[in-house]
This record gives sequence, structure tokens and C-alpha cells, in this order.
Amino acid sequence: MTHQVLICDDSSVARKQMARALPEKWDADIQFAKHGKEAMTILQEGSINILFLDLNMPELDGYGVLQQIQEQKITVITIVVSGDIQPDARKRVMDLGALEFIKKPVSAEDIEHLLTQYGLLAENQESKVTEAASTQPGQINEMDCYREIANVAMGRAADLLARLLHVFVVMPIPKVNTLEVSELTMALQSSADTDTFSAVCQGFIGSGIAGEALLLFYDSSFEDMAKLTKYQGERDEKMELELIMDVASILIGACVKGFSEQLDVNFSQGHPIVLGQHVKEGELIKQGECYWKQTLTIEICYSIENYNINCDLLLLFTEDSLTSLRQKIAYLLE
Repeated sequence: MTHQVLICDDSSVARKQMARALPEKWDADIQFAKHGKEAMTILQEGSINILFLDLNMPELDGYGVLQQIQEQKITVITIVVSGDIQPDARKRVMDLGALEFIKKPVSAEDIEHLLTQYGLLAENQESKVTEAASTQPGQINEMDCYREIANVAMGRAADLLARLLHVFVVMPIPKVNTLEVSELTMALQSSADTDTFSAVCQGFIGSGIAGEALLLFYDSSFEDMAKLTKYQGERDEKMELELIMDVASILIGACVKGFSEQLDVNFSQGHPIVLGQHVKEGELIKQGECYWKQTLTIEICYSIENYNINCDLLLLFTEDSLTSLRQKIAYLLE
């Protein structure tokens, strides 16, 4: 039996990695979708019997696809492949009918084991994996690579925060840009004039790569964060500083570690520095100008479901780091 396979992921890097991880001996024809809406159009034709599905996508995310599959009674085996590895993410997709959940980055060994486990891969098959000519994985560029690496790294940070606070962290799609310092404000999430922030910055360096991780914590989030952490004392600047330092330690530490593992680099991290409390975006950027010239900027906007808690994590790589970064991601561009 020739399996009709659909790989749905907004990342061209992830689509290509997933296709490469499939066993060469598998009897399968592969198609690709860039987001959930495109996947649903293909699924409604009725030819697909196995779907590899990402969760965090524009247009229609993976949760929405699973819901529509149920509502439209589409018969398809769905395997979720995601960087969002929170315990509740797995539970939600399984409740929505997914066969299995595997984390990014995928490995050929894990995929072969899973397919064999569920009887989807017969032994002694000839090599027949093919890609439909009209639906190739897509061209990969440098920014695609950074975006997918950030996707996996932010998932690990969200997982740690979710487990510690017993919450569900809403995962965004990372924004990646190369900016001059004068343009850095454009990388921050748009906010109302009344919004103020507290911010922590922490440097990291290793193997010719250097940068700063900048956490911007919305001041409006402190009330719910205090409730969530069951803080009993008086809410003052000292208490707020403790909270933001705790959040920064979790998100910055886990995200930088996620990057280092994927790039095969050992980063040394400096001491966290408080850039300001209850200040405007522009003031934070002005205080940080001594650190940033031209920079590769990766922005991740975290929020916690059912709570008014929001923060932006920016990873700012120096211009001098770009050559080393390109060497490290070369394997993804092949």
C-alpha cells in the first residue's frame, strides 16, 4: 500500500527536515502545506491518509486543523510534530484525535520507530518515498533557519515555565529581522501609550557568537503573576524585581540553552542586568544602545492563558556573530 502523506508546517526548514526523516524504504507519496488552511484544502480532497502536523502556524494553527478534522469527519492518521512540548499541549492534541505527539527537531530513528509501532511501516519495503512535483518543501533561506531554531528553543523555555507555574503558555510565531540599532524599536511588540515595562538583559558568548537576551515584562502583568506565584507579601518594587528576575532566569536560560544545543555551541552567560523598571520602550532601547549596533533580532512574545501576563523575549546577536552563525546553520540550508 502506498501511503499518501501530507506534511503541514509553516517552516520550510521543518518541512524539509520532516521529509528527510521519513524512512527511505517507506512506500509513500508526500505533499506539503504551509499552514492549516492549505492543509484542510488538501485533506478535503480525501486522498491523504497520514498527516504530520505542526501546531504554531499562521492562517490556521494545528489545534484548529485537528478540530476541523473532527467536525468534518475526515479520516486521516494525524501525528503532531511540534516545538511546543508543554504537557498540556500533548494532552490537548491527543484529546483532539491525534495518534501521537513528537517533539522537534525530529529524528529518523524516532519516526521509523513510531511508524513501525503503529503498523504503518512494513519490513523489507523497497525505497519508494516520493514528493509530489507541485508541492516541494520550499526554498530555505537564512532567516527561515533562525526562525525554526527559535521555534524549538522557545518551546523548551515555555515548557519549563508551564511546568513550574502549572499553566499553559501561549506559543507565538517568532519574528526574525536584521536591524540597525535605530530600527530596534520596530522589533518590539506594538503597545499602547500607557504601557510601561520592566526589563532584564543578559549577555551570552561562545564560538564566535555573542549577543544579549532582553526580557521585557509588561508592568500590567505583575498583579496576576503575584497571584499565580501565591506571593503573600506587600507588592512593591523589590517584590516586582524578584518576580521579573525569576521569569528572566527561566525564559532566558532555557531559550539560550535551546539555541546552544541546536547550534552545537557552549554559551557562557553573564550576570543579568536590570535595564529599568516601569519605563517606556524608547527609554529601554536608549539604555541598551551601548550593547547593540546592527543586530540579528529574534522576538518571541509570550503570554499565559487565562492570565493577564505578557512578556517579550528578544535575542540580539551582534553583527560580528553573523559569519559564525551562518557556518553553524549551513547544514539546514543543504
